[in-house]
Amino acid sequence: MDFAYQLFITKQYASITPQAISVWCRKQGHETFYATYYGRGRPHRLLPTDLDVVFISCYTQVSHLAYALAKLYRRAGVRTVIGGPHAKAFPVDCLRFFDLVVRECDPELVADILSGQFDPGTVISAGRPFDDVPTVEERMPEIRASAFFWGRKPLLLSAVPMLASMGCPYRCDFCIDWNSTYRPLPADRLEADLRYLARHLPNRLIVFHDPNFAVKFDQVFETLEAQPPGERPPYIIESSLTVLRGDRPRRLKETNCAMVAPGVESWTDYSNKAGVGRTGGTAKVERVAAHFAQLAENVPYLQANFMFGLDTDQGDEPVELTKRFMDLAPFAYPTINIPVPFGGTPLHDELTATGRILATMPFNFYYAPYLVTTIKHYDPITYYGKLIELYTHAASPAMLRRRLRTTSNRVIGYVHRARTAGFRSDIASFRRILGMLRSDPQFLAFHEGRTATLPEFYRRVNERMLGRYAELLTPTDRTPDLSPAEPPPHRLGKTGQR
Repeated sequence: MDFAYQLFITKQYASITPQAISVWCRKQGHETFYATYYGRGRPHRLLPTDLDVVFISCYTQVSHLAYALAKLYRRAGVRTVIGGPHAKAFPVDCLRFFDLVVRECDPELVADILSGQFDPGTVISAGRPFDDVPTVEERMPEIRASAFFWGRKPLLLSAVPMLASMGCPYRCDFCIDWNSTYRPLPADRLEADLRYLARHLPNRLIVFHDPNFAVKFDQVFETLEAQPPGERPPYIIESSLTVLRGDRPRRLKETNCAMVAPGVESWTDYSNKAGVGRTGGTAKVERVAAHFAQLAENVPYLQANFMFGLDTDQGDEPVELTKRFMDLAPFAYPTINIPVPFGGTPLHDELTATGRILATMPFNFYYAPYLVTTIKHYDPITYYGKLIELYTHAASPAMLRRRLRTTSNRVIGYVHRARTAGFRSDIASFRRILGMLRSDPQFLAFHEGRTATLPEFYRRVNERMLGRYAELLTPTDRTPDLSPAEPPPHRLGKTGQR
């Protein structure tokens, strides 16, 4: 089961920026090698050993693997560069292992890196994120390598990553895009990509990586609707409910939208994203569920994204309201996220200022089912108990039966069953942690912030996660440096500050 998930799902997580960097390097005349790691095999064998420069991108959960690889490449005399979500969030920690840390990049910055313009031990950045996204045609070598079977044939769920915009207009304090500027990308580029896919990869699934898709709704959908009905590929988006109002769900259907994953986040906050004004509590649940019902009439698969454990959450109400939403909208599969304090966000700054980050917790645990902060209104035992309550309701046999009755699509039925099995596995993980909180005073003291000594349980799990690479990282290497970064130097482009 784990192998199948990694092959068919994790393999499709490859992001666009590393592909863009590969294209830019190739255009500059360099011999370029590109590979993705999705949990199978030995990542250090995916690229040649005699490289001049290696660019690595990763998210925080797998940063220790990236650090181990950086040590191997440095030993071989390779210049090491890290970018991506983890580098943006924790650049100071990355500098312990990489020669250069990139916060934002563009073709000019990459050219300067390749020509040796920066000294090792530097955090660098373009003036803003790049707008010139290489086309699907230009990225096809990278797409084949990341999404196809052995780089040749598409898998059943092989997807093409695309962007129609950059940035997000919302200011959610937990999100790494909280201070980004929303910018729609040129419509002619999107149109060219859709034409290319219709000719060369017809009906291949598109996954739009936009933080918030189609904020400029009419501009984007006029391009999608301009494609002949028989040539409109299925696509997946993340968007806010406030964008998907009025007759827009119908336009999703007409353009072959296969899945939408709106962020509800909380029943007491972030209501601007849900399009309900200042409405909260039960009234917000009713209105959001009705909106999801309208979407369900037009989109085959829906996901509702929640956060539980925010500072606005307290008592039984958040749990009961989320369970009420599940009952009203069983066709919308919920994801219930534990708040993670990614660096550079207001949430991280607030929790740092109040001493609520478990500072010795390795980055491997910056994801569910693990808790890396103290929760304002719940002690650890109560918090995990309520997580179990939420997940048990979502994964109950009765709820699964209700979900299956909402669709006649066999594939979606399989997805509901698979995700329910995943939730039940998560419940087992939550119960294991809850059991240690109840039985091990030192484990509880760590999660209450009364001791910084890392429990043996996390040390063992960390070793298992790293596997053969564990010997490359000392205990000090695995302890995060959460120091704030100084603003990196920006490079000037031809049209001003980049």
